[in-house]
Amino acid sequence: MDPNYRRDKAGKSPMGMDLIPVYEENETSQNSGPGTITISPDVVNNIGVRIVKAEYGPIHSEINTVGYVQYDEDKLVHIHPRVEGWVDKLYVKAAGDPIKKGQPLYKLYSPELVNAQEELVLALNRNNVRLIKAAEDRLKALQIANSVINQIKQTRKVQQAITFYAPQSGVIDNLNVREGFYVKPGMNLMSVGDLSTVWVEAEIFERQAELVKAGQAVTMTLDYMPGTKWIGKVDYVYPTLNDETRTVRVRLRFDNEDYALKPNMFAQVTIATGEEKEKLMIPMEALIRTGDQDRVVLALGEGQFKSITVIAGNIGESHVEIINGLEPGEEVVSSAQFLLDSESSKTSDFKRMHHEDSKPRSVWVEAKIESVMTEHHMITAAHSAISEWDWPAMTMDFSVSENIDLSTLSKGTQLHMEITNSDTEYYEITGIHIKESGTSTVNEESATEGDVKLQSIDDESMNHNKHQEKNTQMDSSESSEHSHHQHSGM
Repeated sequence: MDPNYRRDKAGKSPMGMDLIPVYEENETSQNSGPGTITISPDVVNNIGVRIVKAEYGPIHSEINTVGYVQYDEDKLVHIHPRVEGWVDKLYVKAAGDPIKKGQPLYKLYSPELVNAQEELVLALNRNNVRLIKAAEDRLKALQIANSVINQIKQTRKVQQAITFYAPQSGVIDNLNVREGFYVKPGMNLMSVGDLSTVWVEAEIFERQAELVKAGQAVTMTLDYMPGTKWIGKVDYVYPTLNDETRTVRVRLRFDNEDYALKPNMFAQVTIATGEEKEKLMIPMEALIRTGDQDRVVLALGEGQFKSITVIAGNIGESHVEIINGLEPGEEVVSSAQFLLDSESSKTSDFKRMHHEDSKPRSVWVEAKIESVMTEHHMITAAHSAISEWDWPAMTMDFSVSENIDLSTLSKGTQLHMEITNSDTEYYEITGIHIKESGTSTVNEESATEGDVKLQSIDDESMNHNKHQEKNTQMDSSESSEHSHHQHSGM
């Protein structure tokens, strides 16, 4: 809507949008702060304004993401030869072929296997029990099946090519060998994957990682079978973060007894994170999300509204957590809020009016220096309680203004210092009164009384001459010798 287009009566803008009545500001609206708009009850009713309260409650949180079906690697077996040789016969022809446990996979000719068989035959002929046991153990270590060993013992004949069998049922994957291939230890000939259960690898955002725990229920749907849902669980949350996508990998496990789930399928998953502790929340529709901030339209009463910024947290099925910006019981607009926001945001400072921070930006407090960090221009000081900020007495590290000479400070120095809150998390020492021994409490209004050295960011360089206060009352006609203090802002 063009904010410069105005009319003296109701109607539509050149863009076809309904004009919103704006009334002359009265004393109440003027005191409500920038961005406050006032509309009549009739208009509130006509545009369908609905107001809800911010209140505490459990957020039923779900995380929606996508993932890919993969083999359950706990049930994925890789086939490697333990000797050098040549593939004499291959019983499986292509990846994806189903296989049963004990079914032959390939036949291998290897001189090393021939020698191992000859050792067994020689031990049998000599009837040497120890040699027979050693020869059998060697054949087993080379993955020769017990049925083959028993056959050699019965026939006492060496087999030139040995058959190797599937260790489990499943499907063939990563078939990297053909008949006649020369193979050696370390080569992955093929893999056998069991699809009775599958994994789904998904990714969640960094801020969602703490919500996902192993064992939580997961619902999955696939595009190729609309209307069908699979129920699984979170199997593992990976401990590392992808520094490029800022996401965390999550492994989900699903039963797949009918083998409908196949590796590399694309899946939509929903992770039920369960009920959380009660948190301040508002309906999802009340939150206005822009490119650089989240905000809501605050209902101030008597037809007044204002857009303010908030910090949103976890998102549930129908509500969103508000971390900062609202107080329990405050009312926000959940319907027609975009119309009100478009008008209020033109002049709003997006700050709450009736909860402005009344705490002073700077305070003076008694303190004692614990240490001086000259290289960082910082000090550690134990200060008394600060009632203005609701601070108890404690020891803290403070940055010190560049205009204050740290050479005048040392461990044990008693002083009266000014702490300034530059922003919500940054506190700086901007003024100090160094108390001499025997001096009582010093305040900024009476900085010229007593023996005091004064430094402040409001004075470029101040030299204070000490003076001696006389015990007897001075006559009004006598000139008192006091050093002059340049003291601004204290």
